[in-house]
Amino acid sequence: MNIVRRAENKDIDSIMNLLVQVDMVHHKGRPDLFKGPATKYTKEQLADVLSKDDTPVFVCVDENDDVLGHAFCILQQHINDNVLTDIKTLYIDDICVDENHRGAHVGKTLYDHVIEYAKSIECYNVTLNVWSCNPDAMKFYEYCGLIPYKVGMERIL
Repeated sequence: MNIVRRAENKDIDSIMNLLVQVDMVHHKGRPDLFKGPATKYTKEQLADVLSKDDTPVFVCVDENDDVLGHAFCILQQHINDNVLTDIKTLYIDDICVDENHRGAHVGKTLYDHVIEYAKSIECYNVTLNVWSCNPDAMKFYEYCGLIPYKVGMERIL
């Protein structure tokens, strides 16, 4: 049975592998924007992220404690902003399921855990961005009940 827990430094190599997989999905969809293969963090930067309370990272692991997927989150709140209310938001920066474990509900397990975590720290909402070049992710998030709340647009010059 798979469980979700906070990521630890011992998970860094596995998470780095997943970050390459995330990058390659984006690189295949938008090679004009994403280098491949690459990761958005070095191991040192990732260790720093893992150490902070406002950037929780969760991993889904199997019975051998092997990492099957991750969820990077960022706690956001705009206190005393001129326009925005003071709501607390948990932003999902990244969810990735290892390509060898896709279709086994690892992503849904991670997502459900993130939702419960957000509730436990009294967040108003959970948000994320998804690249339009990743239709499988878009379908997954719609399946989980997310709806668009803003749209990013571009014009390539």
